[in-house]
Amino acid sequence: MKAYKLAAIPGDGIGTEVISAGVEVLEALASRDGGFAFKVDQFDWGGEYYKRHGRMMPENGRDLIRKHDAILFGSAGHPEIPDHITLWGLRLAICQPFDQYANVRPTRVLPGITSPLRHVVDKELDWVIVRENSEGEYAGVGGRVHQGSPLEAATDVSMFTRAGVERIIRFAFKLAQSRPRKLLTVVTKSNAQRHAMVMWDEIAAEIAREFPDVTWDKMLVDAMTMRMVMKPQSIDTVVATNLHADILSDLAAALAGSLGIAPTANLNPERAFPSMFEPIHGSAFDIMGKGIANPIGTFWSAVMLLEHLGEKPAADRLMKAVEKVTADPRFHTPDLGGKARTTDVTAAVIDAIHGAND
Repeated sequence: MKAYKLAAIPGDGIGTEVISAGVEVLEALASRDGGFAFKVDQFDWGGEYYKRHGRMMPENGRDLIRKHDAILFGSAGHPEIPDHITLWGLRLAICQPFDQYANVRPTRVLPGITSPLRHVVDKELDWVIVRENSEGEYAGVGGRVHQGSPLEAATDVSMFTRAGVERIIRFAFKLAQSRPRKLLTVVTKSNAQRHAMVMWDEIAAEIAREFPDVTWDKMLVDAMTMRMVMKPQSIDTVVATNLHADILSDLAAALAGSLGIAPTANLNPERAFPSMFEPIHGSAFDIMGKGIANPIGTFWSAVMLLEHLGEKPAADRLMKAVEKVTADPRFHTPDLGGKARTTDVTAAVIDAIHGAND
């Protein structure tokens, strides 16, 4: 039997609620399958840890999780702590040193969930957005001078390297190649950002020659938002910069019905470091402790985690269980217009796992 080491980092807000649900579901899958098991290590890092220790995670935190097979992450964000401290102190403090440069965000309309777009059903909105996860506006290059004075100035430098752009564009082309439509849209803003984004465009054209079976097009990011709303059926796989894809993927989740159902994989494709899987909904402190957080985004993230570990049958079983549960309005949480509680959805998914056929 394979025994996987899983690092569970709930983080802040509803992260504790949805990650505990995710671990429960993963353990239910393992017990049903019998071919693998999880050894789960819990780490209480986040805002409350910061309030006690002055940092979001211990100085040797990455060493504690470096040898794990995967990381299941909840959220980073606390109302009493500035957002840049929570983000850079925890999530980015893991993603960037572990070179999780490919952020993958699938989006589709799950059974029983209604898109806010008129007349859109599941087959018309089935996307994967690939986000460059290490460079661009989030590289951390910049600074502030003369703080508090009339001469105060601040810079955030958007950094792009040929190596960084090549690897994410190539990753996206390979992903598009693996999907039935073999269709990729490269998002850019080279009309205004005439240096780095022009390089991005040039590298995309170079990499495209390696994938003659993939149909690709290029679109400015502002026009892409309109295309996502007006012509969702024209989109399949998308690759964009760190900032652009961050924004577009939240729009995509909303168009699919709720941020509460959206998953993310932060991948180190070379597997030199563990990859991290998380729902994108954030800490949602306004509903913390009410028991109504939607765990579907975490369960879908767990599907991606299982796929990454090579447990495809278990991943398929979990996805089928999720789809069976979302199809039943009784298990819709308030973000989907229902009254179900986190525990109701979790129990229903576990029941579906045990009832699903191989």
